[in-house]
Amino acid sequence: MMSQDKNNELTQVGAGTLGGNMLRQYWMPVALSEELEGDRPVIPVNVLGEKLALYRDLKGNLVLMARHCPHRGADMTFGRIEDEGIRCPFHGWKFDETGQCINQPAEPEDSKMCKKIKIRSYPLKEVNGLIFAYLGEGVPPAFPDFDCFRAPESHVFAFKGLWECNWLQALEVGIDPAHASFLHRFLKDEDPKDQYGKQFRDNAADTNLPITKVLREFDRPVIEVEDTDFGMRIIALRDLQNGQTHVRVTNQVFPCAITIPMSNEMNITQWHVPVDDETSYWVSMFTSFGSPVDKEKMRDQRLKEHTLPDYAPVRNKSNEYGYSRAEQENETWTGLGMDINVHDQWACESMGPIQDRRHEHLGTTDKAIIKHRRKLIKAMKLVAEGGDRNELPLHVTEEVAKTIKGPVAVDAVAPTDSWESSWPERDKSRRQACTWDADL
Repeated sequence: MMSQDKNNELTQVGAGTLGGNMLRQYWMPVALSEELEGDRPVIPVNVLGEKLALYRDLKGNLVLMARHCPHRGADMTFGRIEDEGIRCPFHGWKFDETGQCINQPAEPEDSKMCKKIKIRSYPLKEVNGLIFAYLGEGVPPAFPDFDCFRAPESHVFAFKGLWECNWLQALEVGIDPAHASFLHRFLKDEDPKDQYGKQFRDNAADTNLPITKVLREFDRPVIEVEDTDFGMRIIALRDLQNGQTHVRVTNQVFPCAITIPMSNEMNITQWHVPVDDETSYWVSMFTSFGSPVDKEKMRDQRLKEHTLPDYAPVRNKSNEYGYSRAEQENETWTGLGMDINVHDQWACESMGPIQDRRHEHLGTTDKAIIKHRRKLIKAMKLVAEGGDRNELPLHVTEEVAKTIKGPVAVDAVAPTDSWESSWPERDKSRRQACTWDADL
């Protein structure tokens, strides 16, 4: 159980809050590149309680700035993109890519007022279909040399989805290995060859044993948690009772991401990005170690479950997440369809917009959640006290960032007495066969 004050510290994301100030020390994925390819040249971005406007200027540069014009507060997402910047339609004030006002056509010709006007703007990076922003002060940390960033664009697919809940409870479902045996329990095993682009539907490692069967029949995992240079490594061990153990290696990437195996060929790196205290996006990069990603198929699969432009889920609390009693009795543990994202969404949203942790009772399977909360509290304290930001997890220089690779996320089936060495070997063989440079 947790006090209300401590729960507030962990869940509040606005500027000036302990959590918000800490999260602003990290790059956050704020949009998919594809969002700027539609009919709207300037799109709204809501992140960490801030309302922003994102566009690509005529030179191809990305610009993220405060959403409301500093003149009278008009919405800049309706702005006109022109040479050297964007112009507010209300009175024609124009701003360059740094947010500096460079023209006020209705003011006297000799006015110097524009030199004193500047709208907030933020640094951006674009990589493999995602646009990242840094909303903090000072020099941002370097990007680690993660697989999802170093893989070629052809081998990475990006997507996102909106959840009506606080980011922390959304993140915590991803560092809870035990829930997969229940929340994602499929009562029937399907042919993995027909399950491309879907999670928990492949065979376990290089066996003919469906992962759905492993999760269903071996539902009491032993969980180990290790500190790493990026956050935590989480290892779930399921004894198959035949001298072998299923080993599932997942990761918490500080502060708000996970890296997990999706299939034998593909991993997912997924951020849980706060929109505000009560809403968040999951933003994923699917990285293939085998063939190029079939992006059209994966996008079509996910667009069947989401509506644009908000990437809001079709199944939600307004329609009971598509619950079916017949399905719950015959096909899935939840009765909420075959998409495990919906299962996770229900679990997180059903807690309420912000989980009331005063009444929770954590168990032994929650050890990664407990450890991560302690890391968050420590990081928030460091930022609040003005400590060295390079002491924050994963807040690193360019030189150090080049050494932080992976993270390794893999399923393996190994002899029980040698599982520790088996999963690194399985990951190594996958990387050696990879067509892009995936060496660690």
